[in-house]
Amino acid sequence: MDFTRLWLGLLLPWVAALDFRYHHQEEMEEFLKSVAQNYSSIAHLHSVGKSVKGRNLWVLVVGQYPKEHRVGIPEFKYVANMHGDETVGREMLLHLIDYLVTNHGKDTEITKLINNTRIHIMPSMNPDGFESVKKPDCFYNSGRSNSNDYDLNRNFPDAFEYNNVSRQPETLAIMKWLKTETFVLSANLHGGALVASYPFDNGVQATGALLSRSVTPDDDVFQHLAYTYASRNPNMVKGDQCKNKMNFPNGITNGYAWYPLQGGMQDYNYIWAQCFEITLELSCCKYPREEKLPYFWNDNKASLIEYIKQVHLGIKGQVFDQNRNPLPNVIVEVQDRKHICPFRTNKFGEYYLLLLPGSYTINVTVPGHDSHLTKVVIPEKSQDFSALKKDFLFPSQRKLDSILVSHPSCPMIPLYKTMPSHSAATKPSLFLFSLTLLHIFFK
Repeated sequence: MDFTRLWLGLLLPWVAALDFRYHHQEEMEEFLKSVAQNYSSIAHLHSVGKSVKGRNLWVLVVGQYPKEHRVGIPEFKYVANMHGDETVGREMLLHLIDYLVTNHGKDTEITKLINNTRIHIMPSMNPDGFESVKKPDCFYNSGRSNSNDYDLNRNFPDAFEYNNVSRQPETLAIMKWLKTETFVLSANLHGGALVASYPFDNGVQATGALLSRSVTPDDDVFQHLAYTYASRNPNMVKGDQCKNKMNFPNGITNGYAWYPLQGGMQDYNYIWAQCFEITLELSCCKYPREEKLPYFWNDNKASLIEYIKQVHLGIKGQVFDQNRNPLPNVIVEVQDRKHICPFRTNKFGEYYLLLLPGSYTINVTVPGHDSHLTKVVIPEKSQDFSALKKDFLFPSQRKLDSILVSHPSCPMIPLYKTMPSHSAATKPSLFLFSLTLLHIFFK
């Protein structure tokens, strides 16, 4: 008998294997707390708010420094169960947590991913809705909305038209959470279809709405992100697995091309939080029987891992003054893809730009000072779990104290109402989109 191996095994954290069934709030909390306790060196559990009925909105953070942000380590998040009756994502994220913590230190790839990424996982954004569902159902269920009967994926500020709805506790919790972290990449998990959908979900003529789509200045990156997920899911990539629903070439779609919606979370993340987010529809059936869960895990495990890796695309770094003090609030963007809410450095002077390999001109602008343009080339092969690092030293001798203030907020109004009738964002994209009728299975 190998006593050394036995002894080492006794020293490792132990958590009971997570079974494939639906876990209600108390069971989910018990699992999350056990992970946080048994893997405290890489896991931290906290609540970012409460639901209408007072249930905690739990987030389990996995990373080398789970309790705090470290410069150079990007922040990633997954959010599931935004619609309470769309349940597969909730269980997939619990199994993802289990997979990450139990493979850290054993699997080289997972260990590097955790050591170089801070991963935030919220298994349920709408616990009240989930608990209100009486039995599994593939179609619409009253548990979709929160306890105040609001659809949370129609409850965020909208950049295209006024969304004068009452902001719900769950929505406000997400909005507050987004201000506390420098999230770079995200996905929200839904059910009722099988597709990876990317922004915009709403649109105007300036973003291509007359062509039955609505695309961002980063359309190439979003298509890459969506395809990265779909291509590793053997059923999603087929694009036609849900009967009586539309086909999605390569398993991806522009949100507006599928159907427009107002007040969606992915558009809010991108416009107001500088966070690239896509929507993942994981199952034709919204609330399938739990014996199907192992099959969903097998289909989604590789996609969930590979998608996290995409947070290391592109370029990252800091902006400093001549004394090497980090400068917050500095605009750092690619010259030809300006965002309607400019992307700015955080309080550590950090910036993260998700970009595909290629040559770019980076525009660094300190408020009240001239812009500085720098050409960078992002190589075909990305570095090992790290974006290309490029720091900027602001050369001006002029006083910079005026920019050392809190991050300016972008107004919560329909910003695209003032856009011109044409934009670079409306150029033809790499994939063709089909004009289709709206159907009853919503995100």
